[in-house]
This record gives sequence, C-alpha cells and structure tokens, in this order.
Amino acid sequence: MIIFETDRLLVRPYRLTEKDQENFFRLNSDPEIMQYIRPVQSREDCNNFLQQIIDDYLANPLTGRWAVEEKDTLRFVGSFAFIPIKGTTKMQLGYALMKSEWGKGYATELTLRGVEYVFIKAGLSVIYAITEVPNLASQKVLLKSGFRVHEQRIEEGKGILEFILNKNLPD
Repeated sequence: MIIFETDRLLVRPYRLTEKDQENFFRLNSDPEIMQYIRPVQSREDCNNFLQQIIDDYLANPLTGRWAVEEKDTLRFVGSFAFIPIKGTTKMQLGYALMKSEWGKGYATELTLRGVEYVFIKAGLSVIYAITEVPNLASQKVLLKSGFRVHEQRIEEGKGILEFILNKNLPD
C-alpha cells in the first residue's frame, strides 16, 4: 500500500519485517539524524516504537509515521510523519532522512506532497510543523513549502519554532 508518492519517492506504511526494523533502527539510532527530533534509541526501543507505529495504523489509518523509499530502487531514504503535536489537537508534518540523502531536495519534495495529502486525503485545512531554533535546514524547507512561523516557545529548555500552513489563506 502506498500512502503517497512524489516524482522520486514512495511513502508507505512500515511493516514488521527484518528489513524495515533494520532501516528504522539505522535512522533512529543515529545521533546526527536525531539531533533535532528525539533522543537516539536502542534496537529494543526501536523495535517497540515500530510495533507501536504499526498498531497505530489500525486506529488512525490516515495518520502515522511511514517509510520513505526511492521509487526506482526501493532504497530506504527515511521516514515521513503526519502525527499530532503532543498534548494538542494540532496535526504536524515531519520527516527524518538518512544522512546519505541530505541535500537532494527530498525533504522539500516530501513536505510539498505531504501537504497535498493532508489537505486532500485527510481533509484538514491547517497543518503545523515544529523545528528547534538551530535547525535552519528544516526551517528553509518549511518556508520554501509555504509554511510561516506561527509561534516561538521554550520546551524542555530548547527554543522551538512552530510553523503553520493554512490551506485557505494566501501566502
């Protein structure tokens, strides 16, 4: 099953396979990739997290964290997420890419198509994205994709920027 695709990428649900478990671990255990996302995870933590993600698909089929693969080779590129912002009813987009995939334009490609998915398939008219203040690369992706800064705050001692994109408002 494909959630959505771009010119170069496929976004699909994770499966409980050895390959997906390994890819998920490689992504979530890398300190550089996880620097602005969450603490790195052990293999056991990754396997438990992946199982929770798969279980969540059943409860919320339009939302989740999904595997991203290169369309031509099916090589693992990273993850894309459409999930709630913790402690709120707001929904956010997010992504994490393997370091080998940085600088290829995949983040912008995923974000632009992910916004279409949210507005058309999920039927939302507003979507959010969160970055830490020092994460300039992701901020550039969001601004390029039409988001604007909505709020700045401190969470757990870190400066956070909350971005917003409203389907019904002009840029």
